[in-house]
Amino acid sequence: MTREEAKKRLVSLRAQLDQYAHEYYVRDNPSVDDSVYDGLMAELKKIEAEFPELITTDSPTQRVGAKPLAGFKQVTHRTRMISLNDVFDRSEVEAWAVRMLKLAPESHLEFFVDIKMDGLACSIIYEDGIYSQAVTRGDGMVGEDVTENIRTIPSVPLRLRNSAGNKDFLSGRTEVRGEVIMYKKNFAKLNETRQAEGLATFANPRNLAAGTIRQLDPSLVAKRPLHFRAYDLLVEPPSRVASHEFAYRTLDELGFLVNKPTFKDSYVAKDVATVMKAVAQWENERLNLEFNTDGLVVKINDRALYDRLGVAGKAPRAAIAYKYAAEQSTTKVKDIFISIGRTGAATPVAMLEPVVIAGTTVQMATLHNESEVARKDIRIGDTVVVRKAGDIIPEVVEPITKLRNGTEKVFHMPKRCPECNTVLIKSKKDDAVWRCPNIHCPARVQNRIQHFASKAAMDIDGMGEKNVGALLSAGAISDPADVYALKKEELLKLDRFAEISASKLIEAIEAKKQPNLNRFIYGLGIRHVGAQTAVDLANHFRSMEGLIKATIEELSNVEGIGEVVAESIVAWFSEEANVQLLEKFKRYNVWPRALNKVGGKLTGKRFVVTGTLRKMDRDEAAEKIRLQGGVFQSSVGKETDYLVVGENVGKSKLEKAQKLGTKQINEDELINLLN
Repeated sequence: MTREEAKKRLVSLRAQLDQYAHEYYVRDNPSVDDSVYDGLMAELKKIEAEFPELITTDSPTQRVGAKPLAGFKQVTHRTRMISLNDVFDRSEVEAWAVRMLKLAPESHLEFFVDIKMDGLACSIIYEDGIYSQAVTRGDGMVGEDVTENIRTIPSVPLRLRNSAGNKDFLSGRTEVRGEVIMYKKNFAKLNETRQAEGLATFANPRNLAAGTIRQLDPSLVAKRPLHFRAYDLLVEPPSRVASHEFAYRTLDELGFLVNKPTFKDSYVAKDVATVMKAVAQWENERLNLEFNTDGLVVKINDRALYDRLGVAGKAPRAAIAYKYAAEQSTTKVKDIFISIGRTGAATPVAMLEPVVIAGTTVQMATLHNESEVARKDIRIGDTVVVRKAGDIIPEVVEPITKLRNGTEKVFHMPKRCPECNTVLIKSKKDDAVWRCPNIHCPARVQNRIQHFASKAAMDIDGMGEKNVGALLSAGAISDPADVYALKKEELLKLDRFAEISASKLIEAIEAKKQPNLNRFIYGLGIRHVGAQTAVDLANHFRSMEGLIKATIEELSNVEGIGEVVAESIVAWFSEEANVQLLEKFKRYNVWPRALNKVGGKLTGKRFVVTGTLRKMDRDEAAEKIRLQGGVFQSSVGKETDYLVVGENVGKSKLEKAQKLGTKQINEDELINLLN
């Protein structure tokens, strides 16, 4: 990037970030997820680091927040309310700790770890132990006087509690800082009530809490179930508060709601390894908290050292916020290409500048179809919001149109298949998907064979994308049945195979000559027949022969199979090429076992998995559930019985399960059900 390009990009980024900050801090009505703001801010910091001479005093990196609302009296904070620098992995935590040791080489660092609450930061002042004033953070220097509104919150003491250990804090000025939050259960109940009354529902607990406190009518605030959780204690002289751990214990004694200093909520860590233990512990457990959080706060516990290390820019040196992997971020669309699937579907795919989302690097994201690209107005060169939640394939949510500079290009769907040059068609006029009708299209053939050998189908180890591509290029295979005709001698002629790898592949193929019926049906790649539908077909017809001769009427009698799916199945078995394929399987002595046992102890029970499982992968879990008669679903619905919660989960399935009252279980509980 040239200096001139950087200058133009910085102007656009600063303007957009300023707009987002205004929506978030001033109007309490953000138009984007926090991670979108974080993604653009990260890009801004990166460019400014490369071109430091372009940093301006009005850059979002040079300030904490936005200006306070004009509707409230403005109050200057005696001690600035500052924000924290974010870190995202262990290396950044270690680098921060090393910097602290360099600045204080004589000190033995001890850390205080706490849950980072997602609410409205607020400061409450007590005079001689009596509630006096409450001020929002505002821009860090000047906040809004919300004294009467905060007074209505039941968890805010109007008089500090008196005990033997805190008498010193009941005289003079005592300042308590914390977060105004709304618990998830209260938020859900409030939205249910509003929905029943025909009123618009609120977006999330944080925005509702912030918006409520900024209401000019305290009586309305009193009706909302808000909580104040304290996290800091400021007095004169500062030496009266020796550590952050002491501050929390004292706040608890004074009568405040706090994240108590125990390993369950907040605690002292002797080293970075213990800090990272907390990070790992809370990655999943935070989802079970009664309030929302997106990470942990890590501070040097010694308050004297904390204060001595001071502030760098707009954040304290002695504290950081560990943020868990975002489910959304921003990046740029480098190009849009067409991917041809096994059924011929021509899917537009965005080629992206690499971006880390939910712990993985994303370089491509589906755009679904031509209509979706047009509806979202996604262009080549756009800065876009990309989402990846849990197991969901990365997708482009929307472009940030205000960052366009005129060089972006509108995408046009090609008329011909990029793989075989066949004219693309639509099965029906109102079909959203263009398709390549050529069953011999190289892309279709490769994807068809990969699907057949995939883990959810035949599960033939060694038949991944690269090996299948090599075998096709060498002319060793041309369809799924040819896989079973492969000889070790043929494999050894190819560059990708040596003695051991060739032997292992032949053994893997030989072991799958009599597959489970449902796996074989799914592996055929019949349009509209997913893994669960394949199980339903196997349970109903019990043999391949029974399925082959089934009529549309008979197929429609299978639960979950409608006319469209039935027609697709009958059409597949009627095509000459598919009839020949099945005959080829028989010649190679490859045929699925008939199903003798139907059902199991999980019959009728429906399961959804979110996140990563430790003891088995998702496909293995699905297979075990289906073998016990259960139904494995991709998304939570009203009929779902269990949501299995693994590690590194996304928000969407959990939120939907909570809303619907779906029972949540962990992996061990699933294993107990299976056993």
